[in-house]
Amino acid sequence: MRAMSIAATGMQAQQTNVEVIANNIANVSTTAFTRRKAEFQDLIYQSSERVGSASSEAGTVLPVGTQVGLGVRNSAVNRITLQGSLTDTGNRYDLALEGRGYFGVTLPDSTVAYTRDGSFKLSPEGQLVTTEGYPVNPAITVPADAKDVTVNQAGEVLVTDANGQQQNVGRLELYMFPNEAGLEATGGNKFLETDASGQPTTGLPSDPGFAKIRQGYLEASNVNVVQEITQLIAAQRAYEMNSKVIEATDQMLQTANNVR
Repeated sequence: MRAMSIAATGMQAQQTNVEVIANNIANVSTTAFTRRKAEFQDLIYQSSERVGSASSEAGTVLPVGTQVGLGVRNSAVNRITLQGSLTDTGNRYDLALEGRGYFGVTLPDSTVAYTRDGSFKLSPEGQLVTTEGYPVNPAITVPADAKDVTVNQAGEVLVTDANGQQQNVGRLELYMFPNEAGLEATGGNKFLETDASGQPTTGLPSDPGFAKIRQGYLEASNVNVVQEITQLIAAQRAYEMNSKVIEATDQMLQTANNVR
């Protein structure tokens, strides 16, 4: 009976769905996390009577045919790149992006990774780095005698020294991709460019279409816990229904085996 294998694909699909939902809920407090959504496609169909083929009656065709589907498969886990809410932290090195774009960070192998997590720190040399110590790209260094640091919406890093004099020590650049969902997540709130994402367009926070920078804020996760719990319950029920189909099929097989 094909029903048993069909229901098994349904259970496997819902297992993947629950795993994606679990990851969303686990990252509800992760800075700039973007929720994921599992997407599915039906499998191939077996046709005992193909639609449009000639029927037993001369000169007529089958208007519907007989097709039986063979189940479902996971086609993708899509990343929903909606803006998360901004949380006031009061930390002058916390930078949130309001709009489209990513910060660039330089990895140890000189590869540029991309992130919306703007919880930056200062290295021992005064360089602006991520929580893992990766320097921001392009590199920005804050002098040791700086009394105050201001990052305006245009991305300019302005430093005030002990004499009250202000100087510009650099400007943050942003990166935008044709297909943000095509970026490869590597953990640590970082992404890498892929053939699917396309090549990045570099711009400044003041450029049209690019995000503005909000100093003293961080972007929160865009996970909606109520929505995730609702989807979790639906996935659990779908998993149970597929298991019921397997139980029913097993009972039908037992009935057939008991026929004398």
